[in-house]
Amino acid sequence: MKFELPDALPITEQENSRTSNLSSLSVAEIVRLMNEEDALISAAVAKVLPQVEKAVAGIVKKLRGDGRLFYIGTGTSGRLGILDASECPPTFGVSLDLVQGVIAGGYEACYRAVEASEDDAQAAQRDLETRGFVKDDVLVGIAASGRTPYTIGAVTYAGSLGAFTVAVTCAPDSPITRVAEVSIVPVVGPEVVTGSTRLKAGTAQKMVLNMLSTATLVKLGYVSGNRMSNLQARNSKLRARAVRILMAETDLNENAAAAALVAGSSDIRIALVMTKTGCNAEAAKKALAESSGIVHQAINELGGPT
Repeated sequence: MKFELPDALPITEQENSRTSNLSSLSVAEIVRLMNEEDALISAAVAKVLPQVEKAVAGIVKKLRGDGRLFYIGTGTSGRLGILDASECPPTFGVSLDLVQGVIAGGYEACYRAVEASEDDAQAAQRDLETRGFVKDDVLVGIAASGRTPYTIGAVTYAGSLGAFTVAVTCAPDSPITRVAEVSIVPVVGPEVVTGSTRLKAGTAQKMVLNMLSTATLVKLGYVSGNRMSNLQARNSKLRARAVRILMAETDLNENAAAAALVAGSSDIRIALVMTKTGCNAEAAKKALAESSGIVHQAINELGGPT
């Protein structure tokens, strides 16, 4: 197979003149330089907030219509998508299907590099078809360089179905930005270690994904004020947090809140609906099922205060 160098390197692959002598620096100098470079990331993300806002609006619209949110990528980008998706159910109490992460190379690529998989543009379509991806869903393609064939293939396929597509990349005017409906491009510049996009580019991508999922699920009603009213209390730390949320949301004292949580089978959503409406657990579960797990809607349906 003939190998050809690209005509021009994306900014994520270019050398950083500030770190050209990195290997000769002391540990103190290395970490200080890395910190200085990292300070550029937040400012880069701030410049693309209008695009983040536009993406969230599109995602919210699709999810309100029973769509799902998919992240897809390779390497670090794919792992970041899986990380964000995996944290949505425990944080917001949503189903495992609502936000999904897809990575080139499958599960093994989560912990071991499977680099060759990123060159297969057709594999992305097969991976999405396996998940039952349809036009009502959303695809966020994550690619630091913006030129990964697998991720571009995924976004192209999703767009051909009529799905809402978003690109998250750190390379302006890259191929993926030309196939996505909305492109979010925080330009963080060359990496401290040339081409190691798990560093600044990865951090910028993680910040953007945090915004996409959090703002979307807040607008869909899975947060009360700034409280995780839908969290899943599956360990002692989370049960204690759930009790505190119940106390704040209902004015119950600690013992009463703990008792309400037990009555709700350690599900804060059930406990909140029961406490605010006076219904039993079965009625609370039914109302939550009919409201897609959104607490304030379930309470409203049962005639309680929201």
